Amino acid sequence: MKGDPVTDRKPRRAHLIAGGFPAGAAAGHDHDYARLRLLGLLAEQDIAASVANDFADVEKWLPISQLLITYVAGPYPDGAQCRAIRSWLEAGGHWLGLHGTSGGRAERVEGYRQRRTVKTEHHALLGSYFLTHPPLCKFRVDVSDHLLTRGISTSFEVEDEPYFIELQDPGSAQILLTADYGPGAVSPTIGTLYPSDTSLLSDGRTRVLGYTRDAGKGGVTYFALGHCHSPASRPAVAADTAPLVFKGPWETDAFLSLLRNAISVGA
Repeated sequence: MKGDPVTDRKPRRAHLIAGGFPAGAAAGHDHDYARLRLLGLLAEQDIAASVANDFADVEKWLPISQLLITYVAGPYPDGAQCRAIRSWLEAGGHWLGLHGTSGGRAERVEGYRQRRTVKTEHHALLGSYFLTHPPLCKFRVDVSDHLLTRGISTSFEVEDEPYFIELQDPGSAQILLTADYGPGAVSPTIGTLYPSDTSLLSDGRTRVLGYTRDAGKGGVTYFALGHCHSPASRPAVAADTAPLVFKGPWETDAFLSLLRNAISVGA
């Protein structure tokens, strides 16, 4: 007797990790807001979800999930967790990494107030490594034609943190989003904490903000966009000109379309 194709269909599930470091810290981001928005986008497509604040129990949830979504500021998978994610990807899982996922552990450097991101195994797995970002600004994002960018125009404007990320294996990445921030987007960490700006492409102006790449039967998609904060998650300081409440990209149709597409394809 043949099974019922409806009842036998495997339910679509995602595992969502959203949180800062140390445990319970906001780390400059409104993780509650991002978590709720992402859960809402999953619900739109009838995708059940488990949630966590870090990668501590990721091995428990991957076997029953088709999609892993990460919106983090600090937490990152250790060696064993990276191996579990890699095996899951190669078996057909999809990882949607957002914003601070390309960061991770940061180390103090003598003589400097800012910290330097430590490159670890998870950067190779994700495919990108966060260097720095200048202050919030408005910039144009150029969009490549791809299934993940369907319904989005060839460019759009967004206000966000202008991320500098270094691709780890450019040959394996299909670039989806790029931006030229202009000469005003500078960071004192380039030439000091980081010897050179390895986020620049060969033209010396353009940076990658989104890409996708295959990993066995599965794949990884990363979008650098996605900053949001509230007064509780980012207390104002004298030198900070950012608004007390910021949701920039989350109020941009193009960014939401990117997320909807990635969830649809990944799950």
